[in-house]
Amino acid sequence: KATCADPGPMSDTHLSDISFTHLHLPESLARGIADAGFERCTPIQAQTLPRALAGFDIAGQAQTGTGKTAAFLVAMYSNLLRKEAPADRPVNAPRALIIAPTRELAVQIHHDAEILGQYTGLTLGLAFGGVDYEKQRRILEEGVDVLIGTPGRLIDHMERRSVDLSAVEFLVLDEADRMLDMGFLPPLRRILAALPRERQTLLLSATFSKEVTSLSGQFTRNPVTVDVSS
Repeated sequence: KATCADPGPMSDTHLSDISFTHLHLPESLARGIADAGFERCTPIQAQTLPRALAGFDIAGQAQTGTGKTAAFLVAMYSNLLRKEAPADRPVNAPRALIIAPTRELAVQIHHDAEILGQYTGLTLGLAFGGVDYEKQRRILEEGVDVLIGTPGRLIDHMERRSVDLSAVEFLVLDEADRMLDMGFLPPLRRILAALPRERQTLLLSATFSKEVTSLSGQFTRNPVTVDVSS
């Protein structure tokens, strides 16, 4: 079976003994997982999901192609579905925010999120540069549950008040090392300042340098460390 964002089929030798059915996920999410062809977890999913589903922050080290995208999407969807959205949440305030370093990765995450979340009723939005800003603005002002974007364009929408990040319950920082290499630390700090302190955060990175460890310390609270880099 292929996993989301993976280039091709993954051998059974690269899968764990943990089945998605054993995670007791919401039925609407389980249907999307079944449609994606998922049966057993990859190592990053097996180590991340039980902890993330229990509400812990995660600092995970994993390469692209290991199933990390599905790991954080399943945790995000499950935790959002198990809680009622706040009644006083502003219309343009997403409940989850996923930050990626490039538009290509943001689009891929959005594609995978559409597959896994197709029966959940949760809406998705994208925010990245190089495309029609006004179209993005209208979608965000009308409201989405999950916002996937790049740091620079997220700052643009924050400054123009087309998005309100005060209600984010679930945050994902994907490929954190690449974001730092691309000079995104200042916008990441600005985004962090706009988020509520009470939230769950998953930080994923292919490497954990001193800089990434420092970023994890700023964005997460007592995270569970997961390493499947080998």
